[in-house]
Amino acid sequence: MRKTTLMLFTAIVTLSACNTLKNTVDASSDLSKLGGTWELNYISGPRIAFNGLYPGKKPELIFNLTEKRFSGNSGCNSFTGKLEADDSSINLNEPTVMTKMACPGEGETIFFEMLKKVNKYTINGDTTLNFMMGDIDIMRFTKTK
Repeated sequence: MRKTTLMLFTAIVTLSACNTLKNTVDASSDLSKLGGTWELNYISGPRIAFNGLYPGKKPELIFNLTEKRFSGNSGCNSFTGKLEADDSSINLNEPTVMTKMACPGEGETIFFEMLKKVNKYTINGDTTLNFMMGDIDIMRFTKTK
């Protein structure tokens, strides 16, 4: 009985320690570089030119690492949600709160469809964020703030 209790206690402490490490952000990690504001400059898939999809305003994403939240604008509507990310993977499928303005064209629909497909990311030179589906780049952002 005592041996089982000790093993259970050790397992709980170990798992808690792992979770604590996961929640810290190393200053040199890609996760730490993710924080800030990013503006979309490339999206794969649509047959419409990028400037035709977003003629007035380009979509942007803002990552708040402290609050573990993301927010942004699709080029038309604003949104926010819970951030689930580590140094290489990201999940933006969490239900988001979003404004509901009528938006012209297909830009917003394509933007959100592609965000749902993203499962990985890389950051090059602290200024370029690539969103990937598997090993394929599907969206690219430039850091603005």
